[in-house]
Amino acid sequence: QVQLVESGGGLVQAGGSLRLSCAASGRTFSRYAMAWFRQTPGKEREFVAGIPWSGGRTNYADSVKGRFTVSRDNAKNTLYLQMNSLRPEDTAVYYCAATATWDVRSTSYAYWGQGTQVTVST
Repeated sequence: QVQLVESGGGLVQAGGSLRLSCAASGRTFSRYAMAWFRQTPGKEREFVAGIPWSGGRTNYADSVKGRFTVSRDNAKNTLYLQMNSLRPEDTAVYYCAATATWDVRSTSYAYWGQGTQVTVST
């Protein structure tokens, strides 16, 4: 089992920045690929950014490329998402997730946090 707890969400004006964190506990964090997803009411959960266990090649949704940066600190068992140049359409609940096998599909992720709300105002 891996327990995930997100933090860092909140209300920010368009153009602003937020940094999300995801603290992991339980099984060895460094063995898992990690990702951020987001979801708005009535829509499916969508992939935002992901990073393999090694912290090497990262992957981003087209909508956030150049604005968001995913990183991890395996020594601290923590995943991060730096979000810059935020837009109102980035408003969503953001979830971190862990998987043994890298994938962008949410169905491949066995472990999820409870989510943190990000609201971007105009």
